[in-house]
Amino acid sequence: MVARPGGDAAGAGESDMSDGKIIVAALIWRDSRILICQRAQSAAFPLKWEFPGGKVEAGETPETALRRELSEELGIDAEIGPLSWTTQYQYDGYSPITLRFYEVRAFRGEVVNKIFRQIRWATPSELPAFDFLEADQPLVERLARNPG
Repeated sequence: MVARPGGDAAGAGESDMSDGKIIVAALIWRDSRILICQRAQSAAFPLKWEFPGGKVEAGETPETALRRELSEELGIDAEIGPLSWTTQYQYDGYSPITLRFYEVRAFRGEVVNKIFRQIRWATPSELPAFDFLEADQPLVERLARNPG
Protein backbone atom coordinates (compact mmCIF):
# COMPACT_ATOMS: atom_id res chain seq x y z
CA MET A 1 0.00 0.00 0.00
CA VAL A 2 1.07 3.51 -0.73
CA ALA A 3 -0.02 6.31 1.56
CA ARG A 4 0.49 10.01 1.08
CA PRO A 5 -1.37 11.63 3.94
CA GLY A 6 -2.30 15.27 3.52
CA GLY A 7 -2.50 16.61 7.01
CA ASP A 8 -4.58 19.73 6.60
CA ALA A 9 -6.98 21.43 4.27
CA ALA A 10 -4.52 23.95 2.86
CA GLY A 11 -4.09 23.48 -0.86
CA ALA A 12 -6.45 20.53 -0.83
CA GLY A 13 -7.49 20.82 -4.45
CA GLU A 14 -4.03 21.49 -5.76
CA SER A 15 -2.57 18.03 -5.25
CA ASP A 16 -5.53 15.78 -6.16
CA MET A 17 -4.40 12.68 -8.03
CA SER A 18 -5.53 13.27 -11.59
CA ASP A 19 -6.03 9.57 -12.34
CA GLY A 20 -7.81 8.68 -9.09
CA LYS A 21 -11.26 9.06 -7.63
CA ILE A 22 -12.30 11.79 -5.25
CA ILE A 23 -14.06 10.53 -2.15
CA VAL A 24 -15.85 12.88 0.24
CA ALA A 25 -16.69 12.17 3.86
CA ALA A 26 -18.43 14.01 6.68
CA LEU A 27 -17.30 14.74 10.19
CA ILE A 28 -20.81 15.00 11.64
CA TRP A 29 -20.78 16.46 15.13
CA ARG A 30 -23.50 16.36 17.81
CA ASP A 31 -22.93 17.19 21.48
CA SER A 32 -19.13 16.83 21.21
CA ARG A 33 -19.49 13.41 19.58
CA ILE A 34 -18.80 12.42 15.99
CA LEU A 35 -20.82 9.98 13.89
CA ILE A 36 -18.94 6.87 12.77
CA CYS A 37 -20.23 4.04 10.62
CA GLN A 38 -19.28 0.37 10.30
CA ARG A 39 -19.27 -0.99 6.77
CA ALA A 40 -21.52 -3.96 5.99
CA GLN A 41 -20.13 -7.49 5.87
CA SER A 42 -20.84 -7.56 2.11
CA ALA A 43 -19.06 -4.25 1.36
CA ALA A 44 -15.48 -3.74 0.24
CA PHE A 45 -13.31 -3.62 3.37
CA PRO A 46 -16.02 -5.39 5.40
CA LEU A 47 -16.74 -4.31 8.97
CA LYS A 48 -14.20 -1.48 8.91
CA TRP A 49 -15.27 1.79 10.50
CA GLU A 50 -15.41 5.01 8.51
CA PHE A 51 -16.91 8.46 8.33
CA PRO A 52 -20.02 8.57 6.10
CA GLY A 53 -19.70 9.72 2.50
CA GLY A 54 -18.82 8.40 -0.93
CA LYS A 55 -17.64 9.07 -4.47
CA VAL A 56 -17.95 12.36 -6.30
CA GLU A 57 -19.83 11.62 -9.51
CA ALA A 58 -19.29 13.39 -12.84
CA GLY A 59 -20.71 16.90 -12.79
CA GLU A 60 -20.89 17.12 -9.00
CA THR A 61 -18.94 19.39 -6.69
CA PRO A 62 -17.53 17.65 -3.61
CA GLU A 63 -20.07 19.45 -1.41
CA THR A 64 -23.01 18.42 -3.62
CA ALA A 65 -21.77 14.83 -3.68
CA LEU A 66 -21.45 14.75 0.11
CA ARG A 67 -24.93 16.18 0.61
CA ARG A 68 -26.32 13.48 -1.76
CA GLU A 69 -24.39 10.67 -0.04
CA LEU A 70 -25.55 11.72 3.43
CA SER A 71 -29.14 11.78 2.24
CA GLU A 72 -28.79 8.31 0.68
CA GLU A 73 -26.87 6.73 3.58
CA LEU A 74 -28.38 8.47 6.61
CA GLY A 75 -31.56 10.25 5.46
CA ILE A 76 -30.37 13.73 6.49
CA ASP A 77 -30.17 17.06 4.70
CA ALA A 78 -26.73 18.25 5.81
CA GLU A 79 -25.27 21.72 5.79
CA ILE A 80 -21.78 21.04 4.46
CA GLY A 81 -19.21 23.12 6.32
CA PRO A 82 -15.55 23.81 5.62
CA LEU A 83 -13.01 21.32 4.35
CA SER A 84 -11.27 19.95 7.44
CA TRP A 85 -8.78 17.37 6.17
CA THR A 86 -7.56 15.94 2.90
CA THR A 87 -5.38 12.94 2.16
CA GLN A 88 -4.40 10.69 -0.71
CA TYR A 89 -4.22 6.93 -0.43
CA GLN A 90 -3.93 3.80 -2.53
CA TYR A 91 -5.13 0.43 -1.29
CA ASP A 92 -3.55 -2.68 -2.80
CA GLY A 93 -5.36 -3.58 -6.01
CA TYR A 94 -7.29 -0.30 -6.20
CA SER A 95 -6.83 3.00 -8.02
CA PRO A 96 -5.51 5.90 -5.95
CA ILE A 97 -8.06 8.05 -4.16
CA THR A 98 -8.18 11.56 -2.79
CA LEU A 99 -10.23 11.81 0.39
CA ARG A 100 -11.76 15.13 1.42
CA PHE A 101 -13.34 15.41 4.87
CA TYR A 102 -15.84 18.21 5.55
CA GLU A 103 -17.26 19.48 8.83
CA VAL A 104 -21.00 19.02 9.32
CA ARG A 105 -22.32 20.73 12.42
CA ALA A 106 -25.94 21.18 11.32
CA PHE A 107 -28.43 18.98 9.49
CA ARG A 108 -32.16 18.53 9.10
CA GLY A 109 -33.89 15.23 9.83
CA GLU A 110 -33.08 12.33 12.09
CA VAL A 111 -30.08 10.13 11.37
CA VAL A 112 -31.30 6.76 10.06
CA ASN A 113 -28.92 3.89 9.27
CA LYS A 114 -29.77 2.90 5.69
CA ILE A 115 -26.71 0.91 4.58
CA PHE A 116 -24.22 0.30 7.39
CA ARG A 117 -23.87 -2.63 9.76
CA GLN A 118 -24.08 -0.11 12.57
CA ILE A 119 -23.60 3.56 13.33
CA ARG A 120 -22.70 5.27 16.58
CA TRP A 121 -21.81 8.59 18.12
CA ALA A 122 -18.32 8.47 19.63
CA THR A 123 -16.15 10.94 21.44
CA PRO A 124 -12.91 11.81 19.67
CA SER A 125 -10.89 10.04 22.37
CA GLU A 126 -12.82 6.80 21.67
CA LEU A 127 -12.03 6.75 17.94
CA PRO A 128 -8.67 4.89 18.08
CA ALA A 129 -10.44 1.88 19.66
CA PHE A 130 -12.38 1.27 16.42
CA ASP A 131 -10.95 -0.60 13.42
CA PHE A 132 -11.02 2.27 10.90
CA LEU A 133 -10.14 2.11 7.22
CA GLU A 134 -6.40 2.62 6.77
CA ALA A 135 -6.84 5.84 4.80
CA ASP A 136 -8.79 7.34 7.74
CA GLN A 137 -6.18 6.48 10.39
CA PRO A 138 -4.19 9.76 10.32
CA LEU A 139 -7.40 11.77 10.75
CA VAL A 140 -8.61 9.48 13.55
CA GLU A 141 -5.31 10.05 15.38
CA ARG A 142 -5.52 13.81 14.88
CA LEU A 143 -9.11 13.96 16.15
CA ALA A 144 -8.20 11.90 19.21
CA ARG A 145 -5.34 14.31 20.03
CA ASN A 146 -7.19 17.53 19.17
CA PRO A 147 -10.97 17.11 19.40
CA GLY A 148 -12.99 19.38 17.13
